[in-house]
Order: sequence, then structure tokens, then C-alpha cells
Amino acid sequence: MRVIEADIIVQAVSELCINSNLYLDKDLLESLKAARDKESSKLGKSALETIVKNAETAAAEALPICQDTGMAVVFAEIGSQVYVNGDISAAINEGVRQGYSKGYLRNSVVKDPIKRINTGDNTPAVIYYDIVQGDKLKLSLAPKGFGSENMGGVKMLNPSDGIEGIEQFVISTVKAAGANPCPPIIVGVGIGGTMDKAALLSKQALLKNVNDSNPDDFWAETERRLLAKINRLYIGPSGYGGDTTALAVHILTYPTHIAGLPVAVNINCHAARHKAVIL
Repeated sequence: MRVIEADIIVQAVSELCINSNLYLDKDLLESLKAARDKESSKLGKSALETIVKNAETAAAEALPICQDTGMAVVFAEIGSQVYVNGDISAAINEGVRQGYSKGYLRNSVVKDPIKRINTGDNTPAVIYYDIVQGDKLKLSLAPKGFGSENMGGVKMLNPSDGIEGIEQFVISTVKAAGANPCPPIIVGVGIGGTMDKAALLSKQALLKNVNDSNPDDFWAETERRLLAKINRLYIGPSGYGGDTTALAVHILTYPTHIAGLPVAVNINCHAARHKAVIL
């Protein structure tokens, strides 16, 4: 049994909060540059140039990529041979509290959905736990801005709707979102399980490397087909029109009930922020 002190988790989460809001992953930045270089729309190319410059300036000046520094979503994969000496949820939230304070990041969380009083420190985080094999603790943190979060959706399809129904729902969701989620976007799609499981899968899909594809050939082809259809919507970078409405579509699936076909769509803006650490 390996012991991990709660203080280590606090420090790790604090650093993840800051780094994810200041520095885009290399794969995403390179994808944005490639999209800029091949974009045929003059306005779209200009928007992508600004997006790339903004990301590079944020990294160089240690400034947030976006003013909406998001609600902290944390995925904790806990090895079965790990013992956390302390309250792991309290440690994660303390890490968010410290990170958002040290990084001068905007506090965007309210205590009650209707009363709307700001918590003042961007806590609580949304935390998901999974027990896995091994003696490590992996923490993945994704600050989720609500310009993109508000544009997602869940639909309980009939099994007879099949792949055509799934694709229609994904495309209609992206089309309705338009420029609101700050394209070019990353589209996470969760299929199967229950309503809540599909929603969770769609968010987990956004943690993938932008260049990843589904290991199943059928779903990999579906990702490619959906990406092509989304880009033919010509919403374009920042909604100005162009070839690049989305950089990637990622699909995660799970077994489901014989009578159901749950589908969820979760969208990330071009600042598809996420960082991870293994303790």
C-alpha cells in the first residue's frame, strides 16, 4: 500500500489550475496553427491567427488564455494500492482555492443555482472518482467555461434511430450552438449507459489528445464523418465563416439497456484546456 499525503494533492491541483488556464497543450496549439495555414476564408484565417497569437501571448506573459477561467472539473483515478492520508475531496477543493487565488484567475462559481451568490474562490470543483489498478493517483483537471458548456445537450434516442439518429443529434447541436462556443471547437460525444453516464462520457472525451481517434474502426470512421459534416456547416473560426468549425470529434461509448440509446454532446471552445498529473 502506497500512502499519498493530502498536502501533495493540494499542491498538484493548485498547479494544474494555473497551468491549464495559462498554457495550451502542444497538440492543440499545433492543430490551431495547421487550421490557420489551410483556412480558405480570409476572415476565418484572420480569426485563427488571432487565436494562435492569443495563446502564445498568454504562455509568454503567464496570463489566462480566456477571461472565463472556468469551473474546475477534476477526474481522479485512484490506484487500488493507494491510501490517501486525509480527505481527498477537501484536498482537491483546497487546491482549486489556492490555484485560483495564486493565479489571479476569475472566480465563476455560485453557491446556489438560483440565489447566485459567488463562493469567492471558485470552489467547489466537480469531482469524479474511479478506482483503477496500481499504486498511482492520476488527477486530470479541465477548467470548463460556460460559453461552451451551455451549448451541449443530452437526448434519449430510440435504438431504432441508430447511427443516423446519433449523427443528426450531434450535427443539430453544433449547428444550434453556432458561434456561441467560440469555434473552432472540440466535440465530445458520449453514447450508451444511462442519461448521466452518456453525459459523463461526453465530457471525458474532451480530455483526449486532439489527434486521437477511437480504437474501434467503426467509431473512428464515425468521428471522421462527423468532423467533415460539422466543418461543412461553415460556421468557421469565431463564427466568421470558414472551413474550420471543429478541430476534432471524439466519441466514447458504453454498454446500454436494450430499450435505450442515450447520446450526449459536450463542446469545448478553441481553448480546450486540460492538464493531468500522476502522483
